[in-house]
Amino acid sequence: MARRGKKKGRPVSGWVVLDKPVGMGSTEAVSKIKWLFQAEKAGHAGTLDPLASGMLPIALGEATKTVPYVQDGAKVYRFTVAWGEERSTDDLEGPVTNSSDRRPAEAEVRALLPKYTGVIMQTPPQFSAVKIAGERAYDLARDGETVDIPAREIEIGRLDIVEHGVDRTVFEVECGKGTYVRSLARDMGRDLGCFGHISELRRVEVEPFTADDFVTVAELEAARFGGKTDENSDEEAEVSVDFGAIDALLVETAAALDCLPQVAVSDDAATKIRLGNPVIIRGRDAPVEAEEACATARGKLVAIGAIEQGMFKPKRVFAG
Repeated sequence: MARRGKKKGRPVSGWVVLDKPVGMGSTEAVSKIKWLFQAEKAGHAGTLDPLASGMLPIALGEATKTVPYVQDGAKVYRFTVAWGEERSTDDLEGPVTNSSDRRPAEAEVRALLPKYTGVIMQTPPQFSAVKIAGERAYDLARDGETVDIPAREIEIGRLDIVEHGVDRTVFEVECGKGTYVRSLARDMGRDLGCFGHISELRRVEVEPFTADDFVTVAELEAARFGGKTDENSDEEAEVSVDFGAIDALLVETAAALDCLPQVAVSDDAATKIRLGNPVIIRGRDAPVEAEEACATARGKLVAIGAIEQGMFKPKRVFAG
């Protein structure tokens, strides 16, 4: 009897801009979304801690080729710093390592903000995914080791106070890749002489996506199962399911490439590009030179490539 091959899933492509709930890990979220869409391939653009909520962009199918562009985009977080305690993990998960009865006035906190705006040096938390001699810092920290993590350059576009109370301050920060918000809380607490840690963290934007693109697990489940529970679904039932409703919640793959020049091409040119061939870019406003650009046909992404002397040369092509 011939062995039955493993189901590969559907060749569905696009972005799920998930509003991840607190308590769900990023890997768990990707697995859940991949299962709901029965997708062949899935991946996320930037880890979000289980204790954090908010935007976790998840790429399906061909969209996984555009993940680096989203990972490099600016991010906006809203977070609460609880003053008076520093913790080993710089959030609620770890034990208290330092404490103080002092609490900062709003004017003190506001005066500190310029120090944390622009290009600054930041030391990642002990419990972070930074690699030290080939091992993740959080694995070493869980084994009781204190490691020397070198500071690195990051960029903070803005850091604003949203609300200030006696024991805590709510901030909103726009930052670049590699920023640890937990480190901001730790360092501000030390500078203010009162210690601090993250008590609440929510990612509200990941460029180019905004809150308007958010979708929840509950909304996806309702679309996938038509309001019915999935508890009694079996393999045979999965085959006949209409995925139209849940697929309608996807954001187009090309949305991840808003940062690149866009070039519209004909269907014939799209076919040539997908075969790896260069094509002449036509149109009065077409760019003559570009290190990176994306070609589209009928609004669908065709390829990412370079434009040299008015000719588009594909580097990464996408299925039609």
